[in-house]
Amino acid sequence: MAKDIRYFCFMESERQRKIGALLQRDLADILQKAAKDSGISGLLISVTEVAVTVDLMIAKVYLSFFPEEKGEELFEGIQSNAPLIRHELANRTRNQMRRVPELLFFKDETAKKAEDIERSLKGEENPIEDRSLLDRRQKK
Repeated sequence: MAKDIRYFCFMESERQRKIGALLQRDLADILQKAAKDSGISGLLISVTEVAVTVDLMIAKVYLSFFPEEKGEELFEGIQSNAPLIRHELANRTRNQMRRVPELLFFKDETAKKAEDIERSLKGEENPIEDRSLLDRRQKK
């Protein structure tokens, strides 16, 4: 999988952005419908980003779940059912795309990291006010 990462570039073309947006919208619909049909209630699934390779063969799909406790089990289910999700996506986009890219799912941790940073800045463990919390980074 590491060799596939080199195909992702920092500057996305207009075509990559359009296909990513199309996939993002359709994947959100597919995953919400699947969660609803499986009887999972009170769980929000968000497709936060879809990054497509230059050759349009691989798509990295970033997902976030709320609440996160229920999301771990669902994320494993999504990864194991990736071929079925890709097939459903192919049915939806058959008039717009010749070939649906391979889907690689990742958990998007940015919201959790931002929450942790904000909590640490508001709480007792504020590294700005208490420099002793930063001793790991100080030069020795």
